[in-house]
Amino acid sequence: MVTSETQEEIDEGKQKEDLKTLEAVFFVSGRFLNMQELISLSDINPIMIQELIGKLKDKYEKENSALEIIEKNGLWKMDVKPEYSYIINKLATGSAEFTKAEQETLAIIAFKQPIKQSVIIKIRGNKAYDHIKKFADLNLIRKKKMGHTNELNLTDEFYDYFNVSEGSGENVLREMEEEIKQAEKEIEEEEEPKND
Repeated sequence: MVTSETQEEIDEGKQKEDLKTLEAVFFVSGRFLNMQELISLSDINPIMIQELIGKLKDKYEKENSALEIIEKNGLWKMDVKPEYSYIINKLATGSAEFTKAEQETLAIIAFKQPIKQSVIIKIRGNKAYDHIKKFADLNLIRKKKMGHTNELNLTDEFYDYFNVSEGSGENVLREMEEEIKQAEKEIEEEEEPKND
């Protein structure tokens, strides 16, 4: 016979197991996940996931852990606290969350902001539309309609996310500056009205 005490022990054991499962999902993914992804990867219901995210946050704070759970626009991610980011920078160039191509696209935006989306597409190709959408979804860039294209700027979240101050990456893209200028010039020429 299952007593109420035994049931509590079963529930507590299940919750501990679910917490470990969710922690493993965050650890392995290494990127922001939405609720639907958390549900499908952990097989835990959304109400319980919300509760477990809170417990993970508390756990990392109480243990004075180097890890934390970050929430941004309904997306969650396990990350290293900013004071330990220097270790990550030693181990990897760029963020594992972004492909090399995405990193290059974001670097151009960061270097040349404000920059027209059409210039980025001209330089980086059509795949950059996906990159720009991803950055906008993560609130790293802001898009403002400008004629037939968008003007792209970095948000404050960009600086927080990468733990950099404004203007700190000035030398990163010097070798691409000529390519950017050429693409901007070609687009301006295409946009000029033709005199027949």
